[in-house]
Amino acid sequence: MSKYFFCAIAGSGMSALAQILKMEGHEVCGSDRSFDNNQNLDIKEKFEKNGIKTYPQNGIGITKDIDFFVISTAVEETNPEYEKAKKLGLKIIHRSEVLSEYVSRYQTIAVAGTSGKSTTTAMIWHILNESGLNPSVINGAYINSIMNEKFLGNAYGGKGKWLVIEADESDSTITRYKPKIGLILNITKDHKPIEELKKIFSIFISNSQIAFINEEDDNCKAIATKKQNIRLFGKETLNAQIIKTDIFHSQFKIADIDFHLPIGGLHNIENAIAAISVTKHLGLSLKDISKSLLSFKGTFRRMNLVGEVNGIKIIDDYAHNPAKIEAAVKTVIGACKRAIFIYQPHGYAPARMFKNDLVEVFSKLRKEDILIMPEIYYAGGSVTRDISSKDIIDETIKKGVKAFYFPNRQDIKTFISENIKKDDIIMVMGARDNSLNLFAKEIHRILYEKNLKAINK
Repeated sequence: MSKYFFCAIAGSGMSALAQILKMEGHEVCGSDRSFDNNQNLDIKEKFEKNGIKTYPQNGIGITKDIDFFVISTAVEETNPEYEKAKKLGLKIIHRSEVLSEYVSRYQTIAVAGTSGKSTTTAMIWHILNESGLNPSVINGAYINSIMNEKFLGNAYGGKGKWLVIEADESDSTITRYKPKIGLILNITKDHKPIEELKKIFSIFISNSQIAFINEEDDNCKAIATKKQNIRLFGKETLNAQIIKTDIFHSQFKIADIDFHLPIGGLHNIENAIAAISVTKHLGLSLKDISKSLLSFKGTFRRMNLVGEVNGIKIIDDYAHNPAKIEAAVKTVIGACKRAIFIYQPHGYAPARMFKNDLVEVFSKLRKEDILIMPEIYYAGGSVTRDISSKDIIDETIKKGVKAFYFPNRQDIKTFISENIKKDDIIMVMGARDNSLNLFAKEIHRILYEKNLKAINK
């Protein structure tokens, strides 16, 4: 067994790999600057319960007995641990190299695309697991059914031959993976321009033994060459009939088999169709797949109901790029008379890239809806901070949207408390910042106490 040190261990991809290596019996330790800033302490606590030791990110944990010093793209070469690892001559490897080794070792299903990866990965894993195949999973999001006091829920080491992974395209490392089955859900503007993404996903297709491509996405179709390894999927291919979808439930039919999905939104039906297409290809029957999906509990911070007070629902969601936000907004608007959307941009570079697209998405809000934005999330490091959430809000107001900017996120709670109405839906959206879930819970607590005082008067 080897000793691994993860620099930036709290990241979604890094934490999953750290846990699965620990499950296999390796010695795993690491650091994260968020821990040093008293953030993500729930993650740190679970690591420690799992026997993963954490250190301050100042180099103190870097020793000669480390076999592999693991970094992500977010780790700068000026990081004190990186510098010490180089000085000691440690073997420095990228997160994607560790994941590539797992992809090669298992019969791997790699789920790619710019939206829906985490949920679809979780669905495929859940279907295979419910079918008795005991697969492993390495995901970007926590899977609600495997979250517990010890494990985060984004990794599980099964005993079977199958591994399901979320294959992230943000740093182009997806081109390193050579899975048995590659799945591309969609290609929309996200971390990179569309044309660059097409090139990256084209390499991913070539590296996959079989590639499932969404025939209903124009950018996917553009790279779906006539290679023998390509399989097209979509509602038309499966002859799927959508019956209904609301905020927490979806129903559709395929070949006279009814599917009841315990999560809402048209986008999640599309995710389910992708998962069904792949698992059906593996020989599972539609009837068994349908039965498996009945017990699917979803993924953390994907349209999760935090609580309900006096008809007011508080929902937490990871939506952060224009396509994901639009899908979430459509789902919520269809379920209420008024919605309050709280969106925190997840970085300065994405805010610059998406500014006009975000304004366009939010301009579709109804006149009664409210948009609230705190300042852009800053995780630390060397970034150019030349844009503000206020810039996006100002442009959105010009479109006639009722929009508000709050430099201090805590002030939003007072605004909500003073302006909330019965049967409103509050949706908190944003990526990277794990405290957003706690923020949504705090809003629920405040509204619960306010309602309790009104009852007791």
